[in-house]
Amino acid sequence: MRKLLVVLSTLFVISTQVMAKNKPVAIAIHGGAGTILKSNMTPELEKAYHAKLEEALKAGHQLLKRGSSSVEAVQAAIAVMEDSPLFNAGKGAVFTHHKTNELDASIMEGKTLNAGAVSGVSHIKNPIKLAALVMTNSKHVMLSGEGAEQFAKTQSIEMVKPDYFFTDRRWQQLQKILKNDPDTFKLSEDKDDKHASSLHQKPNSIWPDDKKFGTVGAVALDQYGDLAAGTSTGGMTNKKYGRIGDSPIIGAGTYADNDSCAISATGHGEFFIRVAVAHDICARVKYKGLELQSASDEVIKDKLVKMKAQGGIVGMSPKGEAVFSFNSAGMYRGYINSEGKLFTAIYKD
Repeated sequence: MRKLLVVLSTLFVISTQVMAKNKPVAIAIHGGAGTILKSNMTPELEKAYHAKLEEALKAGHQLLKRGSSSVEAVQAAIAVMEDSPLFNAGKGAVFTHHKTNELDASIMEGKTLNAGAVSGVSHIKNPIKLAALVMTNSKHVMLSGEGAEQFAKTQSIEMVKPDYFFTDRRWQQLQKILKNDPDTFKLSEDKDDKHASSLHQKPNSIWPDDKKFGTVGAVALDQYGDLAAGTSTGGMTNKKYGRIGDSPIIGAGTYADNDSCAISATGHGEFFIRVAVAHDICARVKYKGLELQSASDEVIKDKLVKMKAQGGIVGMSPKGEAVFSFNSAGMYRGYINSEGKLFTAIYKD
């Protein structure tokens, strides 16, 4: 009898694994929304963005096909974008008013509603990985600043010197804004500033209009029917007073629930926090019975527009349907759907 039970148990496990492998997987990402116009984009840069979006999608999708969780896939996709200077996250993070880089990230799994987030970190190569460790290896949801980095040291996560995040593109953005900022330092007179020589360089003309919200994010569905969402950002250029936007805030910039959807947002964080964008969309799906696209458009193209707030979201349904909704001129975005089709786009049309 015992042998029979063991055999039946083994067969059940095997059949469950086979069934899981036959279930659809999907992943979708965004790399920021805003005034992104084709007229301001060189063919070379446009190609580079498409290539990096494709690389991020494939990194996450390959894990999903191997049977990894949606949480792991989201991290893999976002880490690719964090490592690229093309996006305002990780390596491409913008500068604060005080000439530093302060990074935020969050992640959430739809099965358990467990979540993790970090804010205001300056030495973490991939903040999304630290956010995931906060979720799995701590009793907390959000850690900030020095405390988050102290926790990182206990987790053997890769840390870097602040110089790692320096890019001339973001430095020039800061200089342009500081010229009209009444609270600005007289940076050109700061002889000890190691970046002072950059003040005399001409802005890099190959970049499109940087009036965009360059947060990156990903949503995914794995073979086990579990959703996950993650978001990572460098925040706003010239931000002051330790400002934190919506990206690390669960319910505002990130939300995932197997019963409704997974959402990662990008936009004017203050507004996204005030209306809890990510959670609001999922709530409309769950309680009003709306399709994910309709729920997303209600929030992004109606509610936020009335507030004169720009931005967008990438979403994933429990069936693996990827949706995008944004009220700006463009949004870096893409997906690999349940049939394996790969798609990337930048502009509205």
